[in-house]
Amino acid sequence: MTLDEHTTLAGRLVRSRVVFGPHETNLAVGRSLSDRHRAYYQRRAEGGTGIVVTEVASVSENDWPYERAPLASQCGPGWQSIAAACAPYGTLVLAGLGHTGMQGSSAYSQSVLWGPSRVADPATRELPMAMGQPEIDQLIVGFREASALAVASGMDGVELDAGPRSILRQFLSGLTNTRQDRYGSDRVALVREVISAVREEVGSDHVVSLRLSCDEEAPWAGLTPDLAIGIAREVSPFLDLLVVVRGGLYSSDRYRPDFHCPPNFNLDLCREVKAALSIPVVVQGSVVDIADAHAALEVGEFVEMTRAQIADPDLVVKAARGDRPRPCVLCNQTCLVPDPRNPVVTCVGNPSAGFETVDPDEREQISTPGAVLVVGGGPAGMEAARISAVAGHSVTLVESSSQFGGMIRTFARGDGRSRFALLAQWLEDECRRSGVTMRTGAALDAQDLGDARSRGEFVVVATGSAARPPTYPVDDSVRWLDASEAFEKLSTVGPGPVALIDPLGGPIAVALAEALAAHGISVSIVTPDSIVGSRLGASGDLVGANTRIQQAGITRVLASRVTEIARGAVCVEHVHTGERSQLECEVVIDCSPRLPNETLKEEADIQVGDSVAPRTVLESIREGRFAGFTTRTSFNSAERAIS
Repeated sequence: MTLDEHTTLAGRLVRSRVVFGPHETNLAVGRSLSDRHRAYYQRRAEGGTGIVVTEVASVSENDWPYERAPLASQCGPGWQSIAAACAPYGTLVLAGLGHTGMQGSSAYSQSVLWGPSRVADPATRELPMAMGQPEIDQLIVGFREASALAVASGMDGVELDAGPRSILRQFLSGLTNTRQDRYGSDRVALVREVISAVREEVGSDHVVSLRLSCDEEAPWAGLTPDLAIGIAREVSPFLDLLVVVRGGLYSSDRYRPDFHCPPNFNLDLCREVKAALSIPVVVQGSVVDIADAHAALEVGEFVEMTRAQIADPDLVVKAARGDRPRPCVLCNQTCLVPDPRNPVVTCVGNPSAGFETVDPDEREQISTPGAVLVVGGGPAGMEAARISAVAGHSVTLVESSSQFGGMIRTFARGDGRSRFALLAQWLEDECRRSGVTMRTGAALDAQDLGDARSRGEFVVVATGSAARPPTYPVDDSVRWLDASEAFEKLSTVGPGPVALIDPLGGPIAVALAEALAAHGISVSIVTPDSIVGSRLGASGDLVGANTRIQQAGITRVLASRVTEIARGAVCVEHVHTGERSQLECEVVIDCSPRLPNETLKEEADIQVGDSVAPRTVLESIREGRFAGFTTRTSFNSAERAIS
């Protein structure tokens, strides 16, 4: 079965077997779907996705799990706009409907959380009320009325959320449902009643899908595959589609995990569930590569590729042509947005995702092409070169080292981070495919750039960064390295012991520590924070990282700062008590922020990426992209236009 093979659901044609699933976007205006939602989903429909499931809308006003969470009663105009935008491409659009129950938040609603029983979410520790019959009736009516509004607004159907963060799953699970009434003795009762009400409302000519957590990974009381199969069998006669997912109260990170979890990790679970059902099943679970998608379609009728289509909205049409889509690296750094600052969903490799109404279309050609010189072949430089070449410019990309890729190739050597190398290789390959002249081992100076500008070339400087010298005294009793040098010399860093200094709390120090430990090297991490990897919560890897670190035998020196390195030891001071101690070591690796390489700054038309300020892959590629967009309007004068 190919990704673009057609099929039908509820008598409606589906153009492909690929699903763009529901996820938080922070694109809402208030609690309404916005025009940015419309453009975001339309771009994936244009790229060939068969089914779009919109961001889950709360079916009750008291459910307000995050500030920009859509409310179903306010989504009619947005649903109508999205349906109209996607219809010309033959994409089915389902309205995501749900309620987060006791896993929500009272911060915005200022009302008590609902739950099947008085069980607190272990993440927030907020205790819900145990719903009575009036609240249960209100919830069922909420699903019914939201479904009616959705189909009246042109939706092809609805998808009901019984996934890891949903009240429907909470009623199904013994972890959260300890009721003594019929909703406790028959935990499927509420889900059955909701589905019945929705089906009665939308009829048989609209799709009703259920997103069901089929393994909470808490076998002492939670949903297990056997229990989930029984539930699915019971409700499947009233459904058109079942989406098999994983995760629950203690394992919500298993819904869309990062690269530490293997792609297609739900395949066996989906196979078990599918064998028990006669309705179509969607395979979900870190399916981001075309080969994995084909493997998934040997198990189910559809495959969900949400993050892969955030990374490349044209995934389906590219697969059909034999082109290679921009890879999803499964980093979760910007496509998961549970952040009180309300960042918009986007992708480190495709920063225009979520910004479709803001950014120019990278596919557009220009009428006055010119010559562009890009200095520096890291992610910022390659993206600037690629975008400029796609626009029609004659582009030269010059890199001083022996290979393109910059810091993402270096840090891809870290444990589990090899997928970042795929992004570097894709950028390099696309530059070549777009006609960029590419040179390695060529160091340009200010005179070279001045000469290029005098010839009318537009000069982009993306020369990256350099190691920051230590900010504390260091004697010659230990070997001192910065993080990038350590990654490049992993096999020669040992035998240790190694002290790794991490003032940032990001993924780099964790990956480096794991890689060193895997080489049998004794490692300690020194951090000023009270936990290692303090900034990994947003990507869902905070608990996982600390679990792996403990299992690897890595020593954690918490809430501590380095005062000096002397006499074969790192001298640290506790940030709260001032207590001082020493950590014996032979090698010190400092993961502090690097410094920008500004040597060619004065000769640049535009400077981007780490050469401005060393940050993450997102900023590098985004600024490279903006530089490429800037070249479109920089050749209107005669001295820069190519005749």
